[in-house]
Amino acid sequence: QVQVVESGGGVVQAGGSLRLSCVASGSPFPIVRMGWSRSRQGPGKERETFAIITSGGVTDYAEWVKGRFTVSRGNTENEMYLQMDNLEPEDTGVYYCNVQNGFRPDGYWGQGTQVTVSS
Repeated sequence: QVQVVESGGGVVQAGGSLRLSCVASGSPFPIVRMGWSRSRQGPGKERETFAIITSGGVTDYAEWVKGRFTVSRGNTENEMYLQMDNLEPEDTGVYYCNVQNGFRPDGYWGQGTQVTVSS
């Protein structure tokens, strides 16, 4: 079993910053890739992946976050962070962490953490 937990969401004014964390526990190894997705319509709705980081540290971002969001790994390979700067009201949504180790096609998802950016 693999458990994925996100934290760090909250309410922030436009232009502000937040740092999200993701921790995978249980039996997540070997982790091939971790990523962040967002649902703008609320919990359980369609998610769009916007940032990923591989086990080798290679990152990729969607255009709408480039230059504002930074994904990084923690001191252990089961930790991942998302630094979000210059937040905009359009960034509001539920943010999910995804962990892929090759054992499940869609990987493992956390329950999400709400990010609300006020104008």
